[in-house]
Amino acid sequence: MGKVISKGDIVVYESTVYPGVTEDECIPVVEKVSGLRYNEEFFAGYSPERINPGDKEHTVEKILKVTSGSTPEIGKIVDEVYASVITAGTHLAPTIKVAEAAKVIENSQRDINIAFVNELAKIFNKMGIDTQDVLEAAGTKWNFLPFKPGLVGGHCIGVDPYYLAQAAQRYGYNPEIILAGRRMNDGMGEYVADQVVKLMLKKGIQVLGSNVLVLGFTFKENCPDVRNTKVIDIIKTLEEYNANVTIYDPWANPAIAKHEYGVELHNELPEKNYDAVILAVAHNEFKELDIAHISNGNSVVYDVKGILSEEVIDGKL
Repeated sequence: MGKVISKGDIVVYESTVYPGVTEDECIPVVEKVSGLRYNEEFFAGYSPERINPGDKEHTVEKILKVTSGSTPEIGKIVDEVYASVITAGTHLAPTIKVAEAAKVIENSQRDINIAFVNELAKIFNKMGIDTQDVLEAAGTKWNFLPFKPGLVGGHCIGVDPYYLAQAAQRYGYNPEIILAGRRMNDGMGEYVADQVVKLMLKKGIQVLGSNVLVLGFTFKENCPDVRNTKVIDIIKTLEEYNANVTIYDPWANPAIAKHEYGVELHNELPEKNYDAVILAVAHNEFKELDIAHISNGNSVVYDVKGILSEEVIDGKL
């Protein structure tokens, strides 16, 4: 940016960062390369990206945008620019650091809430209680938050909380809740695989050399994005048991899966009988899938996302 900006220009950042990155890390580089003085000859703004991958309804212009500027006057200009295209409206934060902090806690809050219900799922599994039934009952209260257990992948929720945690540690504070949530969510892939193995053993199915089908590889449903997908943790854990894992995902790109994770991915369902079937991602294509047709008659069916009929599954989160 420093090579192309001119006097009076405003450099606006959208990347998710911990508070202080824009002005303490990025702007000094722009200042050095451009030879221009910050807040005198050029200015800065920050407006965190707000998108929901795969969501055709909540598109960019329909999601309220937080804006900010390096001076009050620049903040108003940045806000007006975004307001001209964001039909949902804007919120002008008082400083760039406030806007940076707002974005990173959005992601951290969701991460912690999912970690809580993931822990509940582990507890209720030991108690023999259906977690989905519990959440449905609790959800009848007006202020109960509707989070569900599951794998937490992607970049926003699976990575960004570490930015805030690291920044806090620089200031001498150890963020216990944020990091506890990360540990809980990062371990869910291995937990799912271990639950499937236990169910297989209970049914007398030999895990060694078994054929296991994993439905879905992307980090969320109806979306081709495989960044930081936690489905890979299920696969790697099963492979440690020497199971033969087949991955079927009509959305994901096999070449990217191979390059990034070293796995073979199929866009068409390979015809064979499977000893276990794990529904890892709630793609629409899987909701109508005939599970009985692809199982060997005595297979284990595990539903991570809670979308399959109770009659066909042996376990779920």
